[in-house]
This record gives sequence, C-alpha cells and structure tokens, in this order.
Amino acid sequence: MASVVAAARAAAAVVLLLAVSTTAPSADAHVVIGAYNKTCPQAEDVVLKEMTAIVAKSPDLAGAVLRLFSVDCFVGGCEGSILLDSTAGNTAEKDAALNQGVRGYEVVDAIKARLDAACPGVVSCADTLALAARDSVRLTKGPFIPLPTGRRDGNRSVAADVALNSPPPDANITDIIALFAKKFNLTAKDVAVLSGAHTIGKARCSTVSPRLYNFGGQNGASDPTLDANYTATLRGQCKPGDNATLVYLDPPTPTTFDADYYTLVAGNKGLLSTDAALLLDTTTSAYVASQANATAPATEFFADFATSFVAMSKLGALTHHNGEIRQVCSKVNPPTSSQLSNAAAVPGGLAVSLALAVVALVLKL
Repeated sequence: MASVVAAARAAAAVVLLLAVSTTAPSADAHVVIGAYNKTCPQAEDVVLKEMTAIVAKSPDLAGAVLRLFSVDCFVGGCEGSILLDSTAGNTAEKDAALNQGVRGYEVVDAIKARLDAACPGVVSCADTLALAARDSVRLTKGPFIPLPTGRRDGNRSVAADVALNSPPPDANITDIIALFAKKFNLTAKDVAVLSGAHTIGKARCSTVSPRLYNFGGQNGASDPTLDANYTATLRGQCKPGDNATLVYLDPPTPTTFDADYYTLVAGNKGLLSTDAALLLDTTTSAYVASQANATAPATEFFADFATSFVAMSKLGALTHHNGEIRQVCSKVNPPTSSQLSNAAAVPGGLAVSLALAVVALVLKL
C-alpha cells in the first residue's frame, strides 16, 4: 500500500508540475531598483547581513553563489529554476551532468528563511539568489552593483535544458560568442567581462583534467597552450581520475574580486579551456590584454562587470503576475484552489483535474 501511495503522489506531482509549467510564459524583464522598498524594505539588508556572516565563515562560498546565479540565468532565465529538486518523474537542472560541481544551494535556503521570517512570502527565491550573488562580489572587495529586483520564481527545471543553453567545457570561443549573442543578446565583450567572475571561486578537477591528461583525445597529453609550470602544479592537485577535488580559479587571490584573472589568462594560466579561449578572438583577447596591462586598480573592469552583470540578471526574469513566490526554494508551490479552478476551465485543465482526482485518492488511501 505504501508503494501505491508513493507512486500516486509522484504521479500527481508530475501532472501538476506539467500543467502549471505550460501556463508560465517567457517574459521580458521589468525588474526595478528597490522593488521591495514598500513590501519588505529590509530585504537587501537581510541578504547582506546573512552573506557577510556566511562569507566570513566560508570565503569560498562567495564564488560558489556567484556561479550558481549565472548557471540559473543561462538556463530559462534568472527565475530560480536551478534551485528546484528532481522529482520522481523529472530530472531537474541541478542534477544535469554539467551542473555536478555547482554549490551554494544551502546559502540560498538559509537567506530565504531569514527573509521569510522578516517578510513572509514576499521575496522570491530568484531574487534571494540574485542579491546573494551581488553581495558575493561586494564582500570580496569587488564593486557594489545596484541591482534591479522584482523577479518571481519559475516552475520548469529540466536537466536536458542545461546542455542546450550552456557552453560545454571544451567549447571554442566562436561557439561561446555565438551562444551568448543568439540566446542571451550579450556581446563578445560581455563574454570577456562575465568571465572575469572566475577571479573568485573554485572548479572541480573534472573540468580541467582533460587539459592535463587527455588533451585532444590523446592519452597522457596536456594542453600545450597551458603554461608548463602551471600544468605541473595542477597535475599535483588533480590526479588522474580525480573528479571531486576543488582547485582555485585564481590561485594568487582566490577570495578577492579583482582583475588578476586577466593577468593569468594573458599568461596562459587560465584554469578552464573557456578561459584560454578568450585569447582566440579579437574582441575578447583585446579585453584580456587591456585589463592585464591596466596600471590603475580594476576601475574599468568593475564598471564593465556591473553593467554586464545587470544585463545578465534580467535574462528571462519573470515579473508581475508571471511565476510565483516559492515557499520552499527546492519545490514548486502546491496549487491553490483558485488556480485549480482556473486551470480546469482552459485547455490543459483536464490534466489538473486528473491530478486533483489522484491527490484526493491518495488522501483516502
């Protein structure tokens, strides 16, 4: 009987998710600065206070949260889909092969709990993540970025979407620039600027090992464009077959948001193949050179990063009546009775009605 109940519940959840997902449109962003000024005026202060404590205790999480936000934005938009757990009938984005090294989910959960204690049900998980990522930059000595808010949470999270919207680790620069232009309306300069986020954080050995031990598909071969001394250092950190160890993206200043990343890339010490790829395009290589040779502190990079970060943060954002404010960031909200009534009256409502019938059956079992 227990297995029947579990299966029925899973089936109901899947049908409900599919029914709700089909009604969620892809919206242009209308996020604004200070969206919570009236409904939760302390929201940004709450996020900053929690992130300050988190980064002080675990500095590496700043880079993890920044990456988590970018991964969210580039698949379906900045609507919190990366935070959703897989279900019995669906493998979510967080469990896609390309996202196995993504971290920071617990940070969002902790901050969301604080926000809901202050202003129940007001701030979305998508905005919680966006603000936490913004503060990750600020708390690691990067620029303060005035960030528009008002994002709502989506309800579609499908692992198969990840590869379709993400450059693979071995993508060439032409592929990356084309992807950013076609899918995200971002420029080659944006590619170079947003890559600068690699100035903080870590990556798994699995992402760099092909450059160390199997370059070009040749067993034992290393990438000749990677600095030889750096190759030797990385081989000492990432042994063959080691997919779990984390290595710094910017070893000299791993927890400081600065322009040193570009100095590393210019010196053939970019950790990832996508870092090295920046040297193979006229626009991106020129930006790398300009930042690597800059005499002033990272003033230009900071200004550029703020601009590109805000542009990225608007990708596919759900606002106004689109999406929802999730109660739990890892789960879509259960449908309300009014939503079920409305859905039953339009095409696709039959699926919801069937789901409701299954739920009723489960409750009787």
